[in-house]
Amino acid sequence: MACGYMGKILRVDLSKNELKDEPLDEKLGRQFIGGYGIGARTIFSEQKAGVEPLGPDNILGILTGPFTGTQAISGTRFTVVGKSPLTGCWGDANSGGYFGAYLKFAGYDGLFFTGISEKPVYLFIDNGRPELRDAAQLWGKDTYQTEDTLKSELGKDAAVACIGQSGEKLSRVASIIHDHGHAAARSGLGAVMGAKKLKAVAVRGKMKVPVADEERTKQLRKKYLGELQGPLDQLKKFGTTFVTVSSIESGDSPVKNWGGVAVVDFPDAKPIGAEAVRGHWLKRASCYLCPIGCEAIMKEGTGEYKYQAGCHRPEYETSAMFGSDCLNDNVESIIKVNDICNRYGVDTISAGAIIAFAMECYEKGLINKKDTDGIEMTWGNHKAIVAMTEKMARREGFGDILADGVKSAAQKIGKGADQYAIHVRGQEIPAHNPIAGFALATTYITNATPARHTQGSEEHHIDGLLPKFNKQSFSGRGQVYRKGSNFQHFLMASGFCLFVYNALPNVDAVIEFMRAVTGWDVTTDELVLTGERIGNIRQAFNIREGISPLPYQISGRLVGKPPLKAGPLAGVTVDEDTLVREYLAAMDWDQKTARPSNKKLKELGLEDVAQELG
Repeated sequence: MACGYMGKILRVDLSKNELKDEPLDEKLGRQFIGGYGIGARTIFSEQKAGVEPLGPDNILGILTGPFTGTQAISGTRFTVVGKSPLTGCWGDANSGGYFGAYLKFAGYDGLFFTGISEKPVYLFIDNGRPELRDAAQLWGKDTYQTEDTLKSELGKDAAVACIGQSGEKLSRVASIIHDHGHAAARSGLGAVMGAKKLKAVAVRGKMKVPVADEERTKQLRKKYLGELQGPLDQLKKFGTTFVTVSSIESGDSPVKNWGGVAVVDFPDAKPIGAEAVRGHWLKRASCYLCPIGCEAIMKEGTGEYKYQAGCHRPEYETSAMFGSDCLNDNVESIIKVNDICNRYGVDTISAGAIIAFAMECYEKGLINKKDTDGIEMTWGNHKAIVAMTEKMARREGFGDILADGVKSAAQKIGKGADQYAIHVRGQEIPAHNPIAGFALATTYITNATPARHTQGSEEHHIDGLLPKFNKQSFSGRGQVYRKGSNFQHFLMASGFCLFVYNALPNVDAVIEFMRAVTGWDVTTDELVLTGERIGNIRQAFNIREGISPLPYQISGRLVGKPPLKAGPLAGVTVDEDTLVREYLAAMDWDQKTARPSNKKLKELGLEDVAQELG
């Protein structure tokens, strides 16, 4: 196996209580890299179409990339994969922190789980020795309690990824938490762990990730540490909250369940901005060997909302979803709901969107105080936001209606509530507006994991500067978007952090690190092609499931239909038809079904996929 990999995958059959080591094939690694690349290739090959996401046949994977756990300038990330119980299509969730690196130090590049355990269990891997252990004493505990309990038993040098009560109760927006607040949040894969009765994965080890040229890797790290650019001081000082105020004011952030505009409905974002949050944090924190350190740990809550010292700072997405989207300017309530979501294991993007949806339903008279357990779900009511978030996390009362996402909640509420449920194929929209960044319309609609903001972009430094578009220009973007999004698929699969990538002076840095770590003589073109292969296998998974983004549905609020009448984006309408049509043509995907052509699949070495799709 090439360097950068431990060369081993663990197979866990929870129904049979069986564990089996499997060598990682080098060809598989080079063609699909890691993360959701190897995950999608493996699950497509081994899992039949139509399996129930919360049933025994859904394969759950946890996978690293070749950069994870190395001296490469950003080897921090891992990915959880499987069929999403929230959308019914391909699901994955990416996360940083320490768990991915520690999984490799314990001897494995990835884990695949099948079946359902008869009783709660957790997987413990100790320097290459895996075993399933009883987790009865952990079931019912939150993620902080679970991690602390296991670390007290296994040692502080163990890393723990686990679910809270939301995952146990199969909330379809449940996340997987580690390090008291790092989250593999999207796609509802925490519910898949809950369905499998898998409470946690704990890893410990001192194995070293093999690197082809260790000295060269160190030299490159030193070189590019001195060449990082962009708003690094702001990221170090404030994390992603440094964009909260500007994003709200520019129209990038959601306001009033995507139906409002900041200048009218939320004119002062400073009370939830970077400085307001910074007044509550204790110290900075970072992921494994990160050169930026864009995280922070909070002080104990001593005001209206109590929370323990040590919880993570809410970042931009959380601040916007629970802030401007709910017309909430109380920063302590946002810190509190972030802590609730991390403790119970809930995706904060989905949770904030769900609360905003419930507030609009309340405003429109579709639900009332009796329905909501006496909680007045009025806009900006921070006490209601905190109370309902906790009910949702616990699946109690009206929170049980909300716990499976806005699409499900709208169906249960009825009365036309679906018009206020802002999602794509069941996945709530992140805090970035396609009217402000047109490429997002393409991503939200066409990506195999819908409504994502991290898996497609026009802004990559491939081949120098890409074309700049007029604000209202929509045609001609397809090929540009295709190349950028395909390279981003490679990055996501490799274990590289996008924040650090965006701070590098050019794409050559990634190529140099890839060569030094793996020993492969890779080129930019090869890695773009690799990303395209990954994008196509993910899309093929959905097509085989009978799921296509066409005919797609996206709320008019996200594309300026009708156009906003105020604010910096007033009058702007996104031509998503042109954007999607040109992207499908660039990808060689069918205009009616979005199915990759047989020609394209064969060019990518996916002949078996072409045959499987028929």
